[in-house]
Amino acid sequence: MKLVIAVVSDKDASLLLDQLIEQGYRATKLASTGGFLKEGNTTLFMGIEEEKVENVLAIIKSVCRSRPKIMTPIAPLSGPGEAYVPYSVEVPHGGATIFVLDVEKYLKV
Repeated sequence: MKLVIAVVSDKDASLLLDQLIEQGYRATKLASTGGFLKEGNTTLFMGIEEEKVENVLAIIKSVCRSRPKIMTPIAPLSGPGEAYVPYSVEVPHGGATIFVLDVEKYLKV
């Protein structure tokens, strides 16, 4: 048994859950917030039999896509007379961060 933890963009979460449920998988959904862009994420916890992990990973990879996002850095605190011209930069956003862990015991009560 494995524990799959997937942190996905809120934009992908509903479709991903639909796809997982359609394939017969269950997940516990938690709202979370990313530390870098400080935007909403969804964290899914799934107890999966070891032989089905690759199928679950394939579903996640097919649904969760990285998208470019334009962001403008926050101006640093500067002294009087100093000028700061912020330039927008493109950063990847979305996709999924996935952890697969061994489970010592799995109980469903």
